[in-house]
Amino acid sequence: MIKSLRVRKSQGSQYIPDLRAAVPVGFRGKPLIGEAVCATGCSACVAVCPSQAITLAPVQIDLGRCVLCGDCEPVCPAAKLSFNNDFKLAATSRDALRVSAAHPDIDPIKVSAFLHKRFGRSLKLRSVSAGGCNGCEMEINALSNVNFDLGRYGIDIVASPRHADGLVLSGPVNRNMVAALRLCWDAMPQPKLVIAVGACAISGGVFADCDTLDRQFLETVKPSLYVPGCPAHPLTFIAGLMDLLGIA
Repeated sequence: MIKSLRVRKSQGSQYIPDLRAAVPVGFRGKPLIGEAVCATGCSACVAVCPSQAITLAPVQIDLGRCVLCGDCEPVCPAAKLSFNNDFKLAATSRDALRVSAAHPDIDPIKVSAFLHKRFGRSLKLRSVSAGGCNGCEMEINALSNVNFDLGRYGIDIVASPRHADGLVLSGPVNRNMVAALRLCWDAMPQPKLVIAVGACAISGGVFADCDTLDRQFLETVKPSLYVPGCPAHPLTFIAGLMDLLGIA
């Protein structure tokens, strides 16, 4: 018992008082694309990228596909690519997730007046893993722990779609989950929203070319918020959702 108390004391306070001002040490966040000129004919970064997130002329990284593995940084002979620990990566449009030297920052999230009025004080979310590896799912579960405590803003993960205002989608959406995903969405009362969490949900990620996927749901239901990452960091999710709802 005494040993357990000593360990707990050594850990200090794990509660994060200001989630927007947190500094996630060791987190590989926003990619940075420098002004250095690429060597003629060099495509080392494209070749090593596991999710085809990098395109050339000009160099551009699609955070909707990027798994933040960092493999592109060490192979770039011009040292053009790097990453910082900025976790504010979420966006309200798919195109905003593409960064380049000319467009280094993700477009700021605009507060939705409708969503702020409807869900600014209370938002219930139902999480659905549509073929995910459990990486993003674990981070979604962490939203409610003592560190992040999403419930302090009136936002909770609920067990039934009947009680939910929004769908938190993770995973690349394989065929086996299409019917369950649609049933969950249809069971939610109006108005409702979708939050796509992780590279797999946003674009298919490393599984984008897999013939077992069926992403028609996302072709008919546009997400209100895109939360990139592999897995997506809880701080990325919370900061994006707070900005979207206009929570101070």
